[in-house]
Amino acid sequence: MQNKGLVTVFAIIFGLVCLYQLSFTFVANKVEGEAEAYAKGLYDASQPDERIEAEAKYLDSVANTPVFAGITYSDSKEKELNKGLDLKGGINVILQVSVRDILEGLANNSKDPAFNQALNNAEELQKNSQEPYLEDFFTAFEAIPGDNKLASTSIFFNKNLEDDISRDDTNGDVQQVLRRKVDEAMVSAFEVLRKRIDKFGVTQPNLQRLGNSGRILVELPGAKDIERTKDLITQTAQLEFWDVYKAQEVQSFLLTADATLKGILSPETDEEVADSTDTENEVIEDILGGEEVDEEADPAKENPLMSKLVDFGRPDGPVIATALASDTDIVLQYLETPQVRAQLPNDLRYIKFAWGVEREVETTEGETVSLQDLYGIKGNRDMVPPLSGGVVVDAAQSYDPSGRVSVDMQMNGKGAKVWEDMTGAAYTNGSQIAIVLDDIVYSAPGVTTGAIAGGRSSITGDFTINEGQDLANVLRAGKLPASADIIQAEIVGPTLGQEAIDSGVLSFLIALGFVLVWMVFYYGRAGLFADVALVVNILFIFGVLAGLGAVLTLPGIAGIVLTIGISVDANVLIFERIREELAKGKAQKDAIKDGFNNALSSILDANITTGLTGLILLVFGTGPIQGFATTLLIGILTSLFTAIFITRLFIDRYTKNGKPLPCSTSFTKNLFKNVNINFLGKRKVAYVISGLLIIASLGSLFTVGLNQGVDFVGGRTYTVRFDKDVNATDIQNDMIAVFGSAEAKTYGGDNQLKITTKYKVDDTGEEVDAEIEQMLFEGLQKNLPAGITYQDFISDDEGKEVGRMQYYKVSPTIADDIKKASFWAVLGSLAVVFLYILLRFRRWQFSLGAVAAVFHDVLIVLGIFSLTYKIMPFNMEIDQSFIAAILTVIGYSLNDTVVVFDRIREFFNEHSSWKMNRIINSALNSTLSRTLNTSMTTLIVLLTIFILGAESIRGLIFALIIGVLVGTYSSLFIATPVFFDTVKKRGIDLSDKKDEEEEEEKK
Repeated sequence: MQNKGLVTVFAIIFGLVCLYQLSFTFVANKVEGEAEAYAKGLYDASQPDERIEAEAKYLDSVANTPVFAGITYSDSKEKELNKGLDLKGGINVILQVSVRDILEGLANNSKDPAFNQALNNAEELQKNSQEPYLEDFFTAFEAIPGDNKLASTSIFFNKNLEDDISRDDTNGDVQQVLRRKVDEAMVSAFEVLRKRIDKFGVTQPNLQRLGNSGRILVELPGAKDIERTKDLITQTAQLEFWDVYKAQEVQSFLLTADATLKGILSPETDEEVADSTDTENEVIEDILGGEEVDEEADPAKENPLMSKLVDFGRPDGPVIATALASDTDIVLQYLETPQVRAQLPNDLRYIKFAWGVEREVETTEGETVSLQDLYGIKGNRDMVPPLSGGVVVDAAQSYDPSGRVSVDMQMNGKGAKVWEDMTGAAYTNGSQIAIVLDDIVYSAPGVTTGAIAGGRSSITGDFTINEGQDLANVLRAGKLPASADIIQAEIVGPTLGQEAIDSGVLSFLIALGFVLVWMVFYYGRAGLFADVALVVNILFIFGVLAGLGAVLTLPGIAGIVLTIGISVDANVLIFERIREELAKGKAQKDAIKDGFNNALSSILDANITTGLTGLILLVFGTGPIQGFATTLLIGILTSLFTAIFITRLFIDRYTKNGKPLPCSTSFTKNLFKNVNINFLGKRKVAYVISGLLIIASLGSLFTVGLNQGVDFVGGRTYTVRFDKDVNATDIQNDMIAVFGSAEAKTYGGDNQLKITTKYKVDDTGEEVDAEIEQMLFEGLQKNLPAGITYQDFISDDEGKEVGRMQYYKVSPTIADDIKKASFWAVLGSLAVVFLYILLRFRRWQFSLGAVAAVFHDVLIVLGIFSLTYKIMPFNMEIDQSFIAAILTVIGYSLNDTVVVFDRIREFFNEHSSWKMNRIINSALNSTLSRTLNTSMTTLIVLLTIFILGAESIRGLIFALIIGVLVGTYSSLFIATPVFFDTVKKRGIDLSDKKDEEEEEEKK
């Protein structure tokens, strides 16, 4: 090897850089461990919130204190190795920004029938379409009968777009403008979210626009307050300032509304309303100071509206009445009933009823109830507020004179002028101004000092410091240009993340230990050199991951462990070739040189084919799958460097004075030495066996099918842990009773289940998510510990041992997209690899054999999953992780096949007088030691992860285990025989010499 000194210097510098990159992770972990110990010393396990706060204060106090070599905790936190959700806990969501909302805004909420019909039809098209919503809207609009123009005055030719669209523009012209406007809105939404998240304080957030689909990926590892996080990223922040009515101006109308409702409510509604009357009477009685409620009179029937109100506001104040938070929807429904609205006097014609922030009140019995105040907003014909949040240029959390949390705002010049007019009028009239955020009245202060000039104002309300900070962040960042729904979500509790780390590290260390011992046992001192190169390789992988800011996930750890197998394979190829050269009688120096040179072609071909499948994964995958692909690709590159250069450095240094290096031990010296198996003679038997397996697989796939996960069909999945072992069948029956259809499976231990339901799968709102979690909690309550509350059940406290540990949601639209992307990923990888082998070996027969083997392996893996998923004691859902496994199986199978083909081509060059079947059988026998060695070490590694690793990747690892077994078999008994049978006769010259002659003839 030339330039040994240069390689040595590079390896040392690269290793030091990797250690430097990883030092930040060590510092961060050290300080966080000290913070955790400090918090545990102050508070016990029953005070998780206090512990979290104490940890945060400790970390804040030492953030800028040097810990090691001048590195502070603040520096290390920014540069530490990123851990994904499955290792750290947190939240991962895909938001769908509503393009419909954007279009309606651009069209000034047009009532044009064609426009609104096209919007509705586009939503239907989206269910089975791969096109963005905007393109489906264009298609739907063009399909509506009549001469419909987007540039008409009733649609997009308006004040919003008068500088962009003229009356004479064609639909095509308008479409171009709308594409630009929608894209600008998406950029705005992305920036708003980015600013909010930057202010939220989560380290290493990940935010990505997903093509032009209107989707935004938000990943916040380590986020602990999940509900707060979801509110932060989905809140549209529609801030509005309205004048409000005094209570005395509206309260008399409530009596009229109550009488009207009594006359129009049906008996069915009466019964429905009366169901909850008994419970409410007790609460109302308690709040009103113990006054008895006449149950015989049945207030729900006699006074349907008034019976829902527990108190009334001061006549000169803005609060009209107060109701239980659980009754606010029905009260609003009553007040918006057309017959009730028809009774409004002229001066209340445009009133808009709105609720205040929910607050908790303790009753005289010591119970806590949630209440909300009702306000009457002074609306107008177009319901456009006098002042909106767009004028806010700065906001910060502060405190009012009484010490309550508030949010101070600064408006721009235009807003300041309107605010001065509004506050001046309110002062003159003695009225209030409601500050409304997303239809919730945060406060309705009076103006006591005259008109407020300068554009400064303050929002006060009954909210915490965190809520005040979040509100300030949202106002400062701006509002989303449209509503944003969570169409895919994954929530992982920190407890599950820590367990994944523990199991991942344990399986990794055991697998690594076995490989290190095996290499020394089989190859002696040469194996020891390979072990050093392997450890250096792992250092490089983690160092590169940290340096690139890549995210380490649980599948990523699996990818690193698989990389161990790839690294071992490269060294095995080299050592086996050195042994062959020594067996030919060559001098040791020449044998080492030729061994490395001859193995290089196989190593490169095998790693390139695996790398190609990794690239496909990286392009088509998301989240953890990209983590798997990233570590796999990095591992391939570092494995090549360490196997080809680092191992060579040690071997050359050891043998330079003539020390013997046989690359074997006394136990393995003669293994596989005189093997002479007639592989081609057994190909017909192999065809029959494989044919039967494929028929069984296809039969099961067409009849039984696969256990498709929510990734492919949509739905919600909850991982729930109990304090005792539970029966999955009984739980499933309970869930079916709650949701109509559900599935419960043991997930890990017998005290943990994965519960999946498609109940309201098409609804993506936060309210629906909360409703379903509440139903889940109530359905499981008899199996949960006594005294556990709903908040305890869904909380994400560290150390949590019972309740919802993980949550995953996928809407049907995105599930369809994932399924199609996965199909194209598999098909694309096959096409790419076919082309690579065709270019590399220059004969289509090689490509055909390789692809036939790959199809064989994939079908059998799919068949085994189809045949056994109902009886296996672990999760075998077909999801994105499974697709990663399939692509890895393709890569591994091709890796094996390419090594065999490379040797066949070499034998064609060396033994041109031999018959073809002798050449092929000899080539297969010569690679048998390498094939079995690599397969066995890889299998042991995978089995270690399968037994000791996290439950969430057990299905993925099982697919890889089957893939390694079938892939090893197919490279010997499928790929090569198919290649042989398509060549058919020795007359076709497959040697490189033939190619060289053809090149000479062309010249």
